[in-house]
Parts: sequence; C-alpha cells; structure tokens
Amino acid sequence: MRSLGADWAPSVAAAVAGADVLVTVVPGPDEAAAALPDAVFAALATGAVWIDMTSNAPAAARELRQRAGAHGVDVLEAPMGGSPDDAEQGRLWLFVGGSADVLDRCRPLLEAVTTSDRIRHMGGPVTGYTTKLLINLLWFGQATATAEALLLGRRAGIDLTALHGTLAGSAAGSDFIRRDLPALFAGDYLRSYGLDRIHDQLKVITEEAQDLGTPHEMADTVLRIHRQALERFGPVDGELLAVALLEEAAGTLLRP
Repeated sequence: MRSLGADWAPSVAAAVAGADVLVTVVPGPDEAAAALPDAVFAALATGAVWIDMTSNAPAAARELRQRAGAHGVDVLEAPMGGSPDDAEQGRLWLFVGGSADVLDRCRPLLEAVTTSDRIRHMGGPVTGYTTKLLINLLWFGQATATAEALLLGRRAGIDLTALHGTLAGSAAGSDFIRRDLPALFAGDYLRSYGLDRIHDQLKVITEEAQDLGTPHEMADTVLRIHRQALERFGPVDGELLAVALLEEAAGTLLRP
C-alpha cells in the first residue's frame, strides 16, 4: 500500500489527525467501538464529519454519536446495501441517517461511492442503521418463507421450475424470487457474508422491536431459524444457509 501512496501511522488517532472527514467501514458494532476511542474524535479537525458506513446497532451507534458530538464532530451514518456486483459497478444503496445539512456537505463524497439516486436520506440519527437492519430482516424472512413454500410445493408434486416462474409473476413475486432463487437452484448458498453476522443483525433488530414495543413474532421466528442454522453450520459464509437447514429437515434439495 505504501507503493500506492499510503503512509503508516501507529494508531487510528494518529492516522486521522487533522482530517476534515473520517469514513469508517468495519464488520459490526464491536469492531466500531474498538476502533473509535475518544482519542480518534479528538484528533479530527474542528468541524469535522464522521461518516460511518458500518452495519451498526442503533444502541451502540447512539453512544458513539454522543462521544463524537462531545468533540464537536458531526456524524452521518450511511450503511450500505446491495450485492458484490452492485459494489463493483458503483451502484450500492446508502441508507443515510443524520442532519440534512451534513448530508448536503458530504454528498459529493458519497457520490464517489454510488449514484445520487441510490443515496436515501431516511431521517435523523440511527434511522439509516435501522433501515439497513429492516431490509435484512425482510430479505432473510423472504428466504426462509420462500424455501418452506418451495419444499411444500415439491413434496406436493409441483415442478420447481414451473412453480418458480409462476411465483415470480404472481402477487407473491419479489426480487428475491426473481433474482436470487436461480442461484439457490444451482446449489449456490450465496457465500459472501458470514452466518454469524446475519444472526447478530437479526438479533439486533428483534431487540429493537422489543425495546420500541412493536410486534416481533415473525422476527422471532426468522431469528430462531438462523440461530439454528448457525448452530448447525457454524460461523461460515452463506446468506442462504437457513434454507440449507430447511432442506435438511425436509430431506430434499431445492434443485429443479
């Protein structure tokens, strides 16, 4: 990296000293807390902005925001959504939470990551993080519900290819059914993200529902199935390993 112009620093605080903008992308809440002691925020320039693109937990993020604010640092969250292909094409979604004024200041930086139409301002602090977690809850919920429906359909004698095409064009159709099921049918469990991370994020959004007093029966079920998948397969990559768990329970694979 030095050959490309990077410099070595003995600490994060030393690396960001005097910077106007700090952008962080780490795996999750624990890593964010470990990487961002108060010394990091204190080292930034006066009026600096911290942009966090981590899929953080709302409670942990609130604490980090308070610590940053105590040092006069403005905060903008922008967790990312999309596929590896979206990242390569510069088409990731950014779910932004924070002040509209801070977003306006940072928009040119964010547009270096993605297109302007994929920068979505969701509201005030932690709304971006929560949006990302809600999307994950719905996507993994669709995966498990769709797998159950397909396993039932196959057991009932319906051809999987015919069922897939019919579901895709029906009122039950979704991007998951149209875009992601072909990978599953080919035996690809989308091994680009860790099952342990998936479980942790589902746990966070379920706890958020509990804290806010909203119903969470479906969230509980999706979390339980992914916990069982984690116990069965371990902390390996595989966004659709909960489907593999259901296939094992049914004694059949979802292959046309």
